[in-house]
Amino acid sequence: MALAARVTAVLPLVGVVATAAALTGAAFFSVAHAGCAETGRFVERGGVVEFVGGCVDAEDLPTVPPRVDNARLGDAKP
Repeated sequence: MALAARVTAVLPLVGVVATAAALTGAAFFSVAHAGCAETGRFVERGGVVEFVGGCVDAEDLPTVPPRVDNARLGDAKP
């Protein structure tokens, strides 16, 4: 009975560790096969750390939506 209780208590821990190992392996596999020739580097300029290089271009990033002014209380027409 005591052995069954120990196994029941350890089983969730083993599952969590196995899941973490699988996710870590998937992350390393994804990064290793990303196909990026230049990995990029961090450079400090004027007290600010910037990421220089890498596979991401400015065209790959989403654009900022145009700013829309909020309606004012007196602008509403019944």
